[in-house]
Amino acid sequence: MSSESIQATVLGAGSWGTALATLLARNGHRVRLWGRDAEQIEEMSRTRENQRYLPGVPLPEDIEPVSDLRLALQESRLALVVTPSRTIRALCEQITDSAGFHPDTIVVSCTKGLEHGTGLRISEILSSHFLFNPVAVLSGPSHAEEVSRGAPTAVVIGAPEHALAEYLQRIFNNRSFRTYTSDDVAGMELGGALKNIFAIAAGICDGLGLGDNTKAALVTRSLAELIRLGTRLGGERDTFQGLSGIGDLMVTCFSRHSRNRHFGERLGKGESVEQVTNTMRMVAEGVPTTRSGWECAQRLGVEAPVTEQMYRILYEGKPPGSALTDLMMRDPKREKEQMFEGILPLS
Repeated sequence: MSSESIQATVLGAGSWGTALATLLARNGHRVRLWGRDAEQIEEMSRTRENQRYLPGVPLPEDIEPVSDLRLALQESRLALVVTPSRTIRALCEQITDSAGFHPDTIVVSCTKGLEHGTGLRISEILSSHFLFNPVAVLSGPSHAEEVSRGAPTAVVIGAPEHALAEYLQRIFNNRSFRTYTSDDVAGMELGGALKNIFAIAAGICDGLGLGDNTKAALVTRSLAELIRLGTRLGGERDTFQGLSGIGDLMVTCFSRHSRNRHFGERLGKGESVEQVTNTMRMVAEGVPTTRSGWECAQRLGVEAPVTEQMYRILYEGKPPGSALTDLMMRDPKREKEQMFEGILPLS
C-alpha cells in the first residue's frame, strides 16, 4: 500500500467505478466519485451506498460523490476513467471544456473496449486528447462485486514507463488486491476488450443448454482466436496468456457476475438483441466490441470464426443455433498451429 495519500477522481459511478473508488479509499486516499446522473449522486451522498449499481457496499467516508465535473477534477493527481467505451470521446471533450486535467494528473483507463470505426484502444483515445498527461491501464479478472467485498483479486497495471507502473502499483496494491506491472499496454487492452466478444458466445452456450463440453471447446478456441487477432493488432503473445488475457477471458465466460455472459445467455434463451439491450441496466461492452473486432479482423485478413459468427448474431439477426452449427461444420484441421496460421490474404 502506498504511504502517500493522494487526491483521486473516479470518472464513472457504475459498479466498477464504485468498487475502485472504495478500494482507493480503503488504501488511505481521498476520492471524488463522479457520475452524470445528479439524482443518483445525491442518493449516494445521502445513503452512502450505490444502491443502483453496487447495493450492499457502504461507501467509505473518504469518498465524495459529485456530479460537477469541474469540482471532481480539482486538485486531482489520479483520474480513473471508468465510463462505457462509446462515451469516452464525449467525456474527453467535456473534461477539456471543464478546464481539463492538471498537468501532473495520471490518467488510468479502466474501461475495456475498442472504438467503433477506428479500432482504437481506450488509452490511445485518452492520449490523443491529453497530450501532457501520463496514461496507464488497469485490467485483469476483477468483478466489482468481489473487489468491493475484499475477495482476493489479481490485476495488471500497464504503462509505457516502468516507474509509472510501479508508482500505481503502490497506490492500488493491498492484502486482497494484488497488482502486477506490464509495459505491454496494447496487449492488456486488447485482451480486456476482445474477451467480451467470447463471453457473449459463452453465454449463448449456457442459454442453449449445451453443457460443459461445448463451452470448454468454445473458450479454448476463443483464446486461440484472441491471440491470433491480438498479436496482429500489436499485443504480445505472453500477455494474452496472463491475467489480462486468459485470466480475464475465463472469469468473464464463466462468472455469474459477467454482464456479457448474461447478455449471451438471454440471447441463447430466445430473446432478441434489442430486448436484452433495452432491459439491461449496465452496458455489455462485448456488443460494440464485436463490431470493432470483426472490422479489425476483416481489415487485417485474420481468420476469426467466433467473432464473425457473433457479428452475424448481433448485427445481422442470425439465429444462435445456426451460428453454432456453422462453427462446428468448418473444415477439420490440426489443433497445434502456428499463431499466424489462419491469416487470410489481404485483398
